[in-house]
Amino acid sequence: RTYEGLEFSHTALASDLKRDVIIHAEERDTLKHRWRFPTLSIHGVEGAFYAPGDKTVIPARVRGKFSLRTVPNMEPEKVAQLVKRYLQDEFAKLGSKNKMTVIETHAGRWWYSSPNHPNFVAGSRATEKVYGVKPDLTREGGSIPVTLTFEENLGVNVLLLPMGAADDGAHSINEKIDKRNYIQGIKLLGAYLHEVAATDMTA
Repeated sequence: RTYEGLEFSHTALASDLKRDVIIHAEERDTLKHRWRFPTLSIHGVEGAFYAPGDKTVIPARVRGKFSLRTVPNMEPEKVAQLVKRYLQDEFAKLGSKNKMTVIETHAGRWWYSSPNHPNFVAGSRATEKVYGVKPDLTREGGSIPVTLTFEENLGVNVLLLPMGAADDGAHSINEKIDKRNYIQGIKLLGAYLHEVAATDMTA
């Protein structure tokens, strides 16, 4: 039932992405891979020739960057250990005299919270009050490890309450926020605090 009644379609997603790169036939499978399953993302390669034109130069050193999104029951330390071992084993099969070093720059633990918690109920009511529609509760990947730190050290439920649009392009070179979302976001914060004050947070 998690995926029933959501305002989501492959057509709309392809339109937002400006091209059809969807690889799953069913919309619920697309959402599962966006929300529930681990991911591997390649972010860049340093050292290789990347400017326009043809080059036959072989670089002396190349550095690749990638990240993994963990999900419940995947612990960063174990994941890092397995990834390093796999890459080293595969590199050893090449019989190359080159050297490869795998470095983990940082890691964060996965975070998940129940959408039925009173804090989420308050956030949902506030969103509906400001935008006039019942919000879809999603499980998105992110890089905000401090979320779990807040929850554990303060002993409170933590809610990530978005105020942007799906096409804001977070962290991209064309990242934006529309004026409407900024203004509505201010209203949303006020409405959320009002709902929290009127909600039994111990329920």
